[in-house]
Amino acid sequence: MKPGDVVLTPLPQADGMVKPRPAVVLDLLPPFNDVLACGISTQIRHAVPDFDEFMQPQDADFRQSGLKAPSVIRLGYLTVLMPEDVICCIGFISRTGLKRLLGRLGMHFTGLASQTL
Repeated sequence: MKPGDVVLTPLPQADGMVKPRPAVVLDLLPPFNDVLACGISTQIRHAVPDFDEFMQPQDADFRQSGLKAPSVIRLGYLTVLMPEDVICCIGFISRTGLKRLLGRLGMHFTGLASQTL
């Protein structure tokens, strides 16, 4: 497993249920390689403009992602998983797509930090 992989893992839902859902691996965290991931949803209406990433069938990354329907990678739906929580890898996004996600996340936190100091 590596950054950019799209994995299937149990994730909590709004109704409190835990169901296997896709997520993108953002990074492996030291010292135990815990997995920092963000959930993927087909509920496009929940997307945050200029923050989340849309995945549409016509996008270059869609086919290799393993996703079956138009989806949104929700940067606001972060989770840390133990490697054994990952059921399987279903695909991946490009290095460019991963950099875009990490850049947006970094800009978000950098902006918050400068506002609170």
